[in-house]
Amino acid sequence: MVNKVILIGNVGNDPEVKFLEGGVAVANLSLATSETHKNKNDEKVEQTEWHRVIFWRGLAEVVEKYVKKGMKLYIEGKLHYSSWEDKNGIKRYAVEIYADTMQMFPKHDTDSGNPDSQPLSEKKTK
Repeated sequence: MVNKVILIGNVGNDPEVKFLEGGVAVANLSLATSETHKNKNDEKVEQTEWHRVIFWRGLAEVVEKYVKKGMKLYIEGKLHYSSWEDKNGIKRYAVEIYADTMQMFPKHDTDSGNPDSQPLSEKKTK
């Protein structure tokens, strides 16, 4: 069985980073992915999806130092589903991506003629 997610998108907010007991770092952010298609009137329509991405330990520390709102990221990870009851007794659900690989893309470079072509860095954790 396989649980694998690959996303390339733009960071929607500066990462939120916390340190749990024992100094374990956890970071989360929203990542926007978009696709375009033409509707029945032959008009170009863009659809954006938002994803909550969670980073743990060393990868969370890299995110804290280097990732900012608006950056383009490549993420590999797995889907994580959770549920809970809120204070009103209503069952709530969440789907998150637990990232295990991340690459940061450079900002647009007008001199190279090839913007966003190569990732800046890569970090994997187990």
